Amino acid sequence: MNTENTPALEIVDATLELGDGDSRVRALDAVSLTVRAGEFVAIVGPSGSGKSSLLAVAGALSNPDSGSVRVHGTDLSTLSKGASAKFRLENIGFVFQSGNLLPALTAADQLRLAGRLAGNRKVDAESVLDSVGMAHRAKNRPGHLSGGERQRVGIARALVNAPSLLLVDEPTAALDRARSHEVVQLLADQAREQNVAVVMVTHDHDVLEHCDRVLEMVDGSLGAVRTA
Repeated sequence: MNTENTPALEIVDATLELGDGDSRVRALDAVSLTVRAGEFVAIVGPSGSGKSSLLAVAGALSNPDSGSVRVHGTDLSTLSKGASAKFRLENIGFVFQSGNLLPALTAADQLRLAGRLAGNRKVDAESVLDSVGMAHRAKNRPGHLSGGERQRVGIARALVNAPSLLLVDEPTAALDRARSHEVVQLLADQAREQNVAVVMVTHDHDVLEHCDRVLEMVDGSLGAVRTA
């Protein structure tokens, strides 16, 4: 699916309303965003500005009320519920605030499970963990990992199926300053080395130096703060 000239993510005039009646709000207001392979884009903005809604439509978790969302040329609105789930597993990686690792599984088994869910039964978990500096912790469960280590395993799990697009939600929320920079630098490195497009939502302005572009969401609208 990955072609040289096709954007990894292309959102055009996406509008999304949430809630009912008087509580209905416009979470996304004609948002447009293009991210290319190997590019690392950060989205900042206050709580309730629409950042989570943007990740949801970019990750095929919800469809906008109007506008379009394409991941490497595939129009997400054309996919059935089952096809959408399969597409996410095969093409989109997610990194969450807390890592969202399964407590009973070792670091390596977290990756193997993600591979199996996508139909990939030949996952070289140790190699992927090595790419994020965690090969030495392959047999450790989350309870024996630090916060930064859990995030690194979470990033490795998100990369295990070689996604076109990596969506990252507040990866530094539970980390100190040094670990925050390490994790975001790792994301920047993976964007370049794996040629994967990375979109990161963050409140942590201290780490924005690692990003190619910084955009701000305010009341559902998206605008540039800094461009490469």
